[in-house]
Amino acid sequence: MTARRMKDPRMMARLVVGALLAANVAAALVAFHPWGGSAEDLARQQEELRGRLAQMQSKLKRSRALASKVERARTEGERFLAQYITDRRVTFSIIADELNRTAKEAGIRQKEVSIVLEPVEGSDTLSQMTISAGYEGTYSNLTKFVNLLDKSPRFLIIENMVAAPQQAGQNLNVSFKLDTFVREVPGSAS
Repeated sequence: MTARRMKDPRMMARLVVGALLAANVAAALVAFHPWGGSAEDLARQQEELRGRLAQMQSKLKRSRALASKVERARTEGERFLAQYITDRRVTFSIIADELNRTAKEAGIRQKEVSIVLEPVEGSDTLSQMTISAGYEGTYSNLTKFVNLLDKSPRFLIIENMVAAPQQAGQNLNVSFKLDTFVREVPGSAS
């Protein structure tokens, strides 16, 4: 019975008309609404992509500039540490010599000295050395001493300074609290 229907010319005509109708609908969809979008849609999409490309290139340029600044800061930081921060193995003698030499050059007398070494939080290689030292001398000699410390090739920070006059004479007793930093060189014994 189905074979008979297929041989029926009316049925065959219906199938051909149905196929042509489906082909016309598909052709109309392609003609009136292209799958890639209209020319205006494509132009708008192209402009959006150009804008995003410009933003991404701008971000890339900023990132490269930032990376360059970070690298320069790292290099300058390493140079600073190498120039002003001494190795822990020799720091005690270098700082003691520096303070003795500066005191003699300024014409003051060094009294008691104590040194405390504490690790710097967040660093594996740096420690802070706090030096508490007492000196005796005239006001002008102590002024010269502070000036020489300021010009020292070592990175010395005067954290605190207390001066008190002696009962007899023009001399002052001065207590200094100085800070400097010490570098632990990897591979060296403490």
